[in-house]
Amino acid sequence: MTGAFRTASGGRIDRSKPVAFTFDGQHLSGFSGDTLASALIANGIHLTGRSFKYHRPRGILSAGTDEPNALVGVGRDEAHYAPNLRATQVELYEGLKAESQNRWPSLKFDAGAVNDLASPLLPSGFYYKTFMWPAKAWTKFYEPKIRAMAGLGRAPEAPDADRYSQHYAHCDVLVVGSGPAGLAAALAAAASGVKVMLVDEQPEMGGSLLASRDASIDGKPAQQWLADALAELSAADNVTLMTRTTAFGYFPHNMIALAERVTEHVAVPDPELPRERLWQVRAKEVVLATGALERPLVFPDNDRPGVMLADSGRTYANRYGAKPGKRAVIFTACDAGYRSALDLAAAGVEIAAIADLRRNPAGELPAKALAAGIEVRPSTAVTGTSGRLRVSGAALTKMGEYDFGATQQIACDVLLMSGGFTPSVHLFSQSRGKLAFDPVLNCYVPGTSVERERSAGASRGLFELGAALEDGYAKGADAAKAAKGAKAPARAFAAQAPRLGTDGHIGATPHNRNPAFAKAFVDWQNDVTAKDIKLATREGFRSIEHIKRYTTTGMATDQGKTSNMNALGIVSDALKTPVPQIGLTTFRPPFTPTTFGIFAGAARGELFDPARQTAIHGWAAEQGAIFEDVGNWKRALYFPRGNEGMHEAVARECRAVRSAVGIFDASTLGKIEIVGPDAAEFMNRMYTNAWAKLEPGRLRYGVMLREDGFVMDDGVVGRMAPDRFHVTTTTGGAPRVLAHMEDYLQTEWPDLDVWLTSTTEQWSVIAVQGPLARQVLRPLLEGIDLSKEAMPHMSVREGTILGIPTRVFSVSFTGELGFEVNVPSEHGRKVWEAIYASGQKFGITPYGTETMHVLRAEKGYIIVGQETDGTATPDDVNLGWAVGKAKKDFVGKRALARASMSAPDRKQLVGLFTVEPQTVLEEGAQVVADPKAPVPVPMLGHVTSSYHSSVLGRSIALAVIKGGRGRIGQKLFVPMPDRVIEVEVTEPVFYDPKGERFDV
Repeated sequence: MTGAFRTASGGRIDRSKPVAFTFDGQHLSGFSGDTLASALIANGIHLTGRSFKYHRPRGILSAGTDEPNALVGVGRDEAHYAPNLRATQVELYEGLKAESQNRWPSLKFDAGAVNDLASPLLPSGFYYKTFMWPAKAWTKFYEPKIRAMAGLGRAPEAPDADRYSQHYAHCDVLVVGSGPAGLAAALAAAASGVKVMLVDEQPEMGGSLLASRDASIDGKPAQQWLADALAELSAADNVTLMTRTTAFGYFPHNMIALAERVTEHVAVPDPELPRERLWQVRAKEVVLATGALERPLVFPDNDRPGVMLADSGRTYANRYGAKPGKRAVIFTACDAGYRSALDLAAAGVEIAAIADLRRNPAGELPAKALAAGIEVRPSTAVTGTSGRLRVSGAALTKMGEYDFGATQQIACDVLLMSGGFTPSVHLFSQSRGKLAFDPVLNCYVPGTSVERERSAGASRGLFELGAALEDGYAKGADAAKAAKGAKAPARAFAAQAPRLGTDGHIGATPHNRNPAFAKAFVDWQNDVTAKDIKLATREGFRSIEHIKRYTTTGMATDQGKTSNMNALGIVSDALKTPVPQIGLTTFRPPFTPTTFGIFAGAARGELFDPARQTAIHGWAAEQGAIFEDVGNWKRALYFPRGNEGMHEAVARECRAVRSAVGIFDASTLGKIEIVGPDAAEFMNRMYTNAWAKLEPGRLRYGVMLREDGFVMDDGVVGRMAPDRFHVTTTTGGAPRVLAHMEDYLQTEWPDLDVWLTSTTEQWSVIAVQGPLARQVLRPLLEGIDLSKEAMPHMSVREGTILGIPTRVFSVSFTGELGFEVNVPSEHGRKVWEAIYASGQKFGITPYGTETMHVLRAEKGYIIVGQETDGTATPDDVNLGWAVGKAKKDFVGKRALARASMSAPDRKQLVGLFTVEPQTVLEEGAQVVADPKAPVPVPMLGHVTSSYHSSVLGRSIALAVIKGGRGRIGQKLFVPMPDRVIEVEVTEPVFYDPKGERFDV
């Protein structure tokens, strides 16, 4: 039956290019330019899926993004498979494989249709009422079963093999929608000289003009005018035209998100191209020319395959040369139904009758229909349809003034309906614009704008062609003017097109059927009927937002496109309350379903959370280092020799640092360059200690607090010049600290003349630690005197090493004499190898992060995030000395003044010795005063760090204990599952408490 419903000529398809495709394994053909939906219609196929809840047969309802039924899975294999695509948007290409969804074992025979028979037991909210017994059965039985049945398309079984890219763009005027109003707006903005972007979600621009049969503009057929307008825009250097691009989100400050489908329509995609691109466009001004959506009519059995929107039927005939049926009944409440009837009749479709809800339809189009010999039935409603897998007839009932008249069954294979048009206000609503109800149009239109935006044409209720063109041009000129463009030249449009008027209908249409059995669908996608919505009002729901959630009408991907206004009409009628008082549901992005891939972009697989490696990583790997993940960084944990395990290797590395010299890769430390005349003042405000008097060439340990007074980060800071500081942060804290600084600089202190630059990746840091560190480095450095007198502890000098610029810090995180050599990362490995070679005669030993942890714990040095938990003050972790008591202000100062921040029972950092010296405590273990106390046992604190120290010959631990400093010398207990460990509270510095080894 291939092409049985194709018109003999016409349409915008390329009949010289046939295209073969399959649907549910059936081999079919269409033409280049078809959508999957139009090709199916041309092949006489309307049944495309089963409904979500009742598994009723469903067919193609629309011709665009508002399609709720014809959701299909498309893909040439599992790695290139996408479910829930709208057949109305899937472009036909050679070899396309599509499958219907939500059916088993087949589309024509679906076992799930038993739900339709049980529908009286499954009203809206049935799961709230039905599955309450027995207790706890919901989570154990009902919920898993319902979730297993839920959903539409199947998830692909293989990872997505396609690529996605992300781009940013800026423009002066962004026009969304390329129908008559959008084209006119783009022409006006382009003529003003500003940078214009015109985007449209369809494969070709033109909007409603693509389906025009008898309209004209400026004396030309509408489609010829369209071609000329596009040629004019294409020739302009300041205009970018983007087809297959959906504006799916409107975000603050005129940020518009666009999804561009790059290769979805191609049989053999170019491997160099992505499947889709995400565009994040910042526009000075925006024109929304998003058009309008045709409203369906809500009548019994309105969901059978073959029941379609009237304007969509017209689109299939005029644009795609596909006749939606052979014999049609038109059910309408406005003149649009007559326009569709005339166009379908011209395409060879027999029009059995036009049933018009209006009593006295008058005007140009009804007159033309009568003149064409089409039977018109005023005051008539469709009160039911017949047919199982496709509509085969319609029941037309005459409506009297107070009751219903006779009903007549009319045979048809397609029923087209039109309740008028609803402006597409989704993007406007997303922009936080305020909508206003238009009582004449019976719909919501854009009201007060919040962003730099204006709506044009049908998107604000101007449905006539001439009015849309004039309005679009005016709005485009206004946008260009606001974007500082030249004044657009005056331009008038002479448009000829049938007038549609402002009639329409919202809510359910009248019928004489038993309401208990008449299913009149409001939301096709979620199987919501008029009866469901009335039930919600009877059960006490009044807000449309509550009714939406209770019934699910307008939810999910539909976002109210087909259902919203009819649901409001039904609620209004049930509550006897005007529509504006009922409210309006929120339109959320995305406007249409958008792939996860476009949001992920390149952040997939290894790039999802990229592993960062230092310049020295390769050397460490060659030496057999065992690595650990620290944030996103790969860091050497330890360097085993022979058959050493971690504990043996760490013990050896610790002894080497304490007795000779060790080398450590500290490149992952966060680094921020703070530069500017007010750099010192900025540092004073950000850190607890003072910086104004720190001399260039000196280092200082800095503590940073949050506003609540708790420790956020720490690090050593070098003053390189009066207006420049080299700040280090913890490895994991670098992004957070920079964001914290930028937040204050931009929002609280914009008057400060300061620049902040992340330099973490720019510097490799090589820590050379141990009593022989000077001997190792001295032969390699030029311009830097490493003597104790010239470069004391906590100083910084600049010079060269191997001719490479370097900053050398005299600083130690081990408690030994130490230096940190900072060099540009591209030279990191070269310098490391040179230092390692120089240290061979001194027994230099590379060591990893585990050794670093043991060495710093022996000295009682904290690690932010290990000894702190977000509730520690500087004094809690023995850093009270780093708080400038005389400082006027700094971030967190006022919070520190609260009485609770200095309470004597706060948890304080102390050391712990186990009574059994070789017993190593577990980090995180709780500490108590009396392990025999009744449950719950009062907890005093917990162990934060615990190691075996080969240098001290015993275990050591750091802990935070309530009133800890006052408990030094006391015995406490650490309960474990198998025993209770007795510990002694000590000072937290276990090694060289006087710091005598810094300057050996």
